[in-house]
Amino acid sequence: MFVVLRNPKREIELSGPKNVEALLARLEIVPESVIVIRNDELVTRDARLVDSDRVEIRPVTSGGA
Repeated sequence: MFVVLRNPKREIELSGPKNVEALLARLEIVPESVIVIRNDELVTRDARLVDSDRVEIRPVTSGGA
């Protein structure tokens, strides 16, 4: 699968299948700190990923006044 990470932007290729939670563990990313988008659709930690997927991992940001 093709994985795009933000901040800093990196692109990597990994083999699947696996679920989102396993992917984040492999990349040593805290699940609560990111959102995961598969093929332009937001997915949960238990979503199954396959080799043909394009996955984007974005940091969670919050703001307010």
